[in-house]
Amino acid sequence: MLKFLIISSSRSPKDSSYFKRVPKSSAIKVIDFGSTTYERQDQTYIVSTRHYRAPEVILGLGWSYPCDIWSVGCILVELCTGEALFQTHENLEHLAMMERVLGPIPQHMLKRVERPAEKYVRKGRLDWPEGATSRESIKAVQKLHRLQNLVMQHVDHSAGDLIHLLQGLLRYEPSERMTAREALRHPFLSRDHFRR
Repeated sequence: MLKFLIISSSRSPKDSSYFKRVPKSSAIKVIDFGSTTYERQDQTYIVSTRHYRAPEVILGLGWSYPCDIWSVGCILVELCTGEALFQTHENLEHLAMMERVLGPIPQHMLKRVERPAEKYVRKGRLDWPEGATSRESIKAVQKLHRLQNLVMQHVDHSAGDLIHLLQGLLRYEPSERMTAREALRHPFLSRDHFRR
C-alpha cells in the first residue's frame, strides 16, 4: 500500500492554499517499456524505449518476444545500479556500449544487418570507434564496465546468481536468450527473500 504525505502550498501570495499528495517514499520505481504491438503486426519499425532496445532491433534483423526479455535484463541492471545500462541516443554508440559491457556482437548477426543499419558495420565488425560522432561518445563507451564488474559494484550477496540471470537475459542472439519462463525459474528469482 502506498502512503502519501500531504503538502500545503500556495500558488501566489494572493491565492488560497492548495494541497497535493506526494509519496512518502522515493523508493517507488515506475518503468515503462514504451511500446507494444500485436504478434502479427508489421515488424519493420523500431520498438521499445531506446535504453532498453535489443540489438536485433537496432540492427534491423526483425524482432519478436525475446526483445522484451532483453529489456527486462536492462531494467534489472538499472534497478541494481540506479542508472540505465545503455545511456545513449545514437545507434552506433548503443551497439558499442553493448560490446563494451557484454563482449563482441556475433559475426553472423553483423553479416545479416539490413538497411539503414548497414552503416554501423564495416569489414565484418562494428564500425567503432572510427564511426563515432564525437570524442565524448568514445569516452561514454570507454567508461563502461563489463557486466560482471558492474553488478559486483552494487550487489554483495547473491551477485553470482544475478550475474548468471543477466547473462541469460542479455544474450545477443534472440533464439539463445533466456525465455520468461526460464527466467522465473532461475535461482535468483526463486530465492525465498523475494517471497516475503
